[in-house]
Amino acid sequence: MHKKYSIGILLIATYIVIIFTIPPLVFEKSVTPILAGITVIMVAIYVLLGLDIVHRTVIAMFGAILSVILAIILGSMLSEDSLHFVVESIDFNTIGLLLGMMIMVAILGETGVFHQVGIKLGKISKGNVWILMVLLCTFTSVASMFVDNVTTILLMVPVTISITRTLGINPIPFIMAQVLVSNVGGAATLIGDPPNILIGSAAGIDFNTFLIYMGPTIAILFGFSLLLIKLFFRKELSGEQKLEQKEDVQELMHRDEDVIVIHHKGLLIKSLIVLVGVVILFSLQTITHLEVSIIAIGGAAVLLIISRISLEKILHEVDWATLLFFVGLFVIVGVAEHAGLISVLAKLSIDITGGDPWITFVMVIWLSGIASAFVDNIPFTTTMIPLIHTLNEDPSIASSFGPESGFHTSPLWWALALGADLGGNGTLIGSSAGVVAAGLSEKFGRHISFTRWIRIGFPFMIATLAMGTIVLYGLLSLIH
Repeated sequence: MHKKYSIGILLIATYIVIIFTIPPLVFEKSVTPILAGITVIMVAIYVLLGLDIVHRTVIAMFGAILSVILAIILGSMLSEDSLHFVVESIDFNTIGLLLGMMIMVAILGETGVFHQVGIKLGKISKGNVWILMVLLCTFTSVASMFVDNVTTILLMVPVTISITRTLGINPIPFIMAQVLVSNVGGAATLIGDPPNILIGSAAGIDFNTFLIYMGPTIAILFGFSLLLIKLFFRKELSGEQKLEQKEDVQELMHRDEDVIVIHHKGLLIKSLIVLVGVVILFSLQTITHLEVSIIAIGGAAVLLIISRISLEKILHEVDWATLLFFVGLFVIVGVAEHAGLISVLAKLSIDITGGDPWITFVMVIWLSGIASAFVDNIPFTTTMIPLIHTLNEDPSIASSFGPESGFHTSPLWWALALGADLGGNGTLIGSSAGVVAAGLSEKFGRHISFTRWIRIGFPFMIATLAMGTIVLYGLLSLIH
């Protein structure tokens, strides 16, 4: 433990020296105190998360308070405005979506349906762990195309925990793999990932257009993702081959998956009706204009009323630690945006392209991907949207990516969507789905560390970004 503290202090101290010396010496520009301060806090947070010294929720909450205090001390925020700033920074739409879905999933869990699905998937796979991995990943990826990937993960993690417990295998590789493919699958449609909704609204892209352009790219990326998963988890999967022994398969095939569900059939029917209704409303959001949080919380309220299940019992199942982690993270990113960190990063990177349309296209993909691995992709996408609008007005880019060139939608919008969606796989906190999965996994006694995630997630992100860049460029060139 002392060694971890020493490493952490050394890394943070090194960054402090760099931020205050390199810019003035190399670029002849000094960093503003608030910008330097918030980056130090963010680096410290990532170091602590990586070393796994303190619980991530405690780190995020402390970092949020420290960020606000720093902004007040340095004069970039008035103390009387701090509460308003904190409230404005928190994305209550995301918090409401998570809370509503957690309540519905908790009620659905009371029916035993997760146990039932787990046993059935195990029977289909006949104990072959790779087939089981493919089944879980395929279902998760397809579901994430039509349901927000956070919702999909909320539904699938309990299923995964149930089936791996039944088979006596480690659930972590399966959970991680499902988060990775959920972020890939969610990139295919307008409603699959929150950044897509923001981009669609800003660029006037409808559901069908989004699917036509992004769908083929994501279909190829999904197949590529399965190959990467088999490569990255080869040791874990090969270590579980004992399940393929005949006696273990026979024992699995004789288990009764309906033993729990049969006693809660009424509750299961009610839960599924409400859940299907919520999913339909999600898919009709462009027509109803209802926020996903209103739909999710409304569905949770309806299900609580018709199920008559104990509210205290269900609220006990809600992962409050994950919700508080998101609250802290939103505040930290809010202060970072207020300090101009994300805008500086975006403008600096885009200036490197020199205005070349296709170099800018590649830059937007990689900038969005790398940044979204460390900063939540929702605020980052919000920051990038006005920059994309500005870039599309540039004469050289407009002449190549405008309507006169055959593009009804600028390729820069597709670049932003691809980068922001895939980039979330890079770190444990890069996507909402990853944070939710880690929180649920911990509730079931399985801890996923920041370091373990980044060893798999970051190479996966780099590989899929590279493949996605090639495929999307090829598709756009073919269409136009």
